[in-house]
Amino acid sequence: MSSSSGSNRQDIQRRKTRSLLLVLAVGFAVFLAAGGALYYVLQPTTLRVAVGPAGSEDHAVVEAMAEAFADESRTVMLSPITTAGPAESLALLGNGKAELAVGRADLTMPSDAQTLAVLRKNYVVLWSFSGPGGKVAKKKNAAKIAEIADLAGRKVGVIGRTAANASVLRVILNGSGVEPDKVGVAQFGTDEIEKLAQDRTIEAYLAVGPLDSKITADAIAATARTRGTPKFLPIDASEAIALKHSRYEAEEIPPSVFNAKPAWPEEKVDTIAVSHLILARKGLSEAKAAAFYRQLFAVRDTITQHAAGAAHITKPETEKEAEPSVHRGAAAVINGTERTFLDKYSDYIWFALLLLSGIGSAAAWLRRYLNRDERDENTVHRNRILAAASEIRAVQSESEFAATQREVDAIIKEALTCFDEGAIEQEDLAAFALALELFDHAVAERRAELQAGLMDPARAPTGAPTLASRR
Repeated sequence: MSSSSGSNRQDIQRRKTRSLLLVLAVGFAVFLAAGGALYYVLQPTTLRVAVGPAGSEDHAVVEAMAEAFADESRTVMLSPITTAGPAESLALLGNGKAELAVGRADLTMPSDAQTLAVLRKNYVVLWSFSGPGGKVAKKKNAAKIAEIADLAGRKVGVIGRTAANASVLRVILNGSGVEPDKVGVAQFGTDEIEKLAQDRTIEAYLAVGPLDSKITADAIAATARTRGTPKFLPIDASEAIALKHSRYEAEEIPPSVFNAKPAWPEEKVDTIAVSHLILARKGLSEAKAAAFYRQLFAVRDTITQHAAGAAHITKPETEKEAEPSVHRGAAAVINGTERTFLDKYSDYIWFALLLLSGIGSAAAWLRRYLNRDERDENTVHRNRILAAASEIRAVQSESEFAATQREVDAIIKEALTCFDEGAIEQEDLAAFALALELFDHAVAERRAELQAGLMDPARAPTGAPTLASRR
């Protein structure tokens, strides 16, 4: 029996080895997959930003922003895409070729575009001149332009060749009761300030930019040298325009913002403003949008050191309805309602716990399945001990005692080895111990009988020594 048991034991061991190697291979594969997933999750998110044209203030700010993010961010990286202008940038955002875009709020944009941050606020500045200056002679039939209504029949020079600046002039004229078709428009590039100032057919000027815009200040100074003291035209209907056109805001130009002595303007002037926005599509995840927003304002001072225009970056207003609306990721950070890690992932955590519990149960079942041969052999051994307990009651000699005891000792040794290796469970070993206890009782009883001389000499096999004869 020992030879057969040893052969079975070897077969079982080989199967266990193969099973263990399989489990190790699966575990290693799972470990690699988990490590790869963790590496992927911890990688910084790269967001493509469409901005243009090259050399513009917006482009310079975004370039500086990308550098600052690369130096200081571990969560968000930026990849600028240079475009011909805001219109193209918004088109790239709309067709999914960019995750972010910089554009003016009054441009046509994708229907699902939302605001992440205000890059800068542009103020509309309208001015004429109160009298001739320099070598330009005064026209006898020239009439002063004191308000927007006086622009009818006049020609306005618009700084910037973008169609958006001409469009905002039409909005202002309509809101002020002036038919736009009665006002002539001539557009000049930002590098044509002197040409604008020398054009005697132009009687009023329009610029759109931040209050500290060098282009606007240079244009006012150039026209003052050739045409006389600037006369700033208030947009009295600014609030009404802002109500009708949600992408514009009613604002004021403070006194002396363009020049201190003499003060340009002398007193505050009502106007409208339009913002340049950093936009994202609504589909951008809340986590990515929030991470970008936090990182942007964390490094804004660093960005400003490389691009002065970054000082104008402000948070969007979430308390009032605006168009486009604020992205939920940025709004959550601004309002302090950003969800915590547990808020976001509690469902996933519970699911993971349930999954781990299921995996544990499956592993326990697999372990029992792989050890089924050992359990079956343990049952056979247990039954053999029970049979030995019955056989021991008929033992007639010490040699039979010894043979049976050696067999039981071998079974005990193998059972303990299986238990140490985890092949059999605690309850299996307990059942095995009960059978062994029964065997020990049978041995003790039979030895007692033999010691008391209760064995019948007539039943003893011929030549088999009995305990009484040996004594």
